Amino acid sequence: MEIRILPLPDEKRKPRFTDESKLSFGRLFTDRMLLVEWKVDQGWVDARIEPYGPFVLDPACLVFHYAQEIFEGLKAYKWEDGTIALFRPEMNARRFNYSASRICMPEIPEELFLKGIEELVRLEKEWIPASPGTSLYIRPTMIAVEPVLGVKPSDHYYFYVILSPVGAYYPKGFNPVQIMVEDKFVRAVPGGTGEAKTGGNYASSLKAGLEAKKKGFEQVLWLDGVQRRYVEEVGAMNMFFAYEDVVVTAPLTGSILNGVTRDSVLKLAGTLGFRVEERQIDINELMADIRNGAVKEAFGSGTAAVITPVGALSYKDECLNIGDGGVGALTRKLYDTLTGIQYGKIADPFGWVRKIA
Repeated sequence: MEIRILPLPDEKRKPRFTDESKLSFGRLFTDRMLLVEWKVDQGWVDARIEPYGPFVLDPACLVFHYAQEIFEGLKAYKWEDGTIALFRPEMNARRFNYSASRICMPEIPEELFLKGIEELVRLEKEWIPASPGTSLYIRPTMIAVEPVLGVKPSDHYYFYVILSPVGAYYPKGFNPVQIMVEDKFVRAVPGGTGEAKTGGNYASSLKAGLEAKKKGFEQVLWLDGVQRRYVEEVGAMNMFFAYEDVVVTAPLTGSILNGVTRDSVLKLAGTLGFRVEERQIDINELMADIRNGAVKEAFGSGTAAVITPVGALSYKDECLNIGDGGVGALTRKLYDTLTGIQYGKIADPFGWVRKIA
């Protein structure tokens, strides 16, 4: 499908950032966005890149009432030599379509998903910051816009992509976070929408997250929604626990997200001399293993932070340091390797990088 490029009038151009050290996450957006529509009698139509701006939506749109919405998150990186690269965008395209299928939305051709993002990023390349740790965050989204009150799949959708220059995720350094295990609220269960990237999953996590922050914790670690016994994921990242020579993470059983960085960690850990296990992790056994020192490190993985070291875990009012509470050697190695590949500083033996300019 041809993607039309609409003019960008001077009055629509935004002032660029002048100090990359002051960039935050997801608050500043570029001049343009990609928009493609799907209509039940036409399929995908009218792909265009147009000036960034608000939508005019009917108050009865299905997205507002029955939550037909999905999204993705990936980044564009500017290398020292000026190359612009994406990290495993094909996996984001496949996961986007998996989410679409689960929420009864039309799948978008992978070629259109990738081509649209690449053309938009090329046009907005001057917005990509170049300081260490900075990047251009990419947010593909699909919403149901048919104006009707009734529980049904929409006859009309918007697929759109917006871009946001973001600062280094760790402006104060690569420091461990403290996480609280949530045993009261439930985020998702097998058969639900936990493995789809849809806004409702995040809305259901807000209350537990706020209560954890009141207690001094940065994140919530969810247990399975049936037995409240097995470790699943943290709100914005998959979790890993490193033993002497084994890295363990929860399996993809239908209630957690198949993270792009998660998959990358599983492949990388094997090259670093660790055996990888995807298995159920009993929270009581995990706490015992932390107590006796069997668990050496813990970390989360996700697009925003790449790797997040976890220094302490709290469960039922018992808070335990993991290892010495600092950043473990494997955690540091994974972070350095993944970011090194993303920013073109080290070789990419997996073919994960997609150069677009």
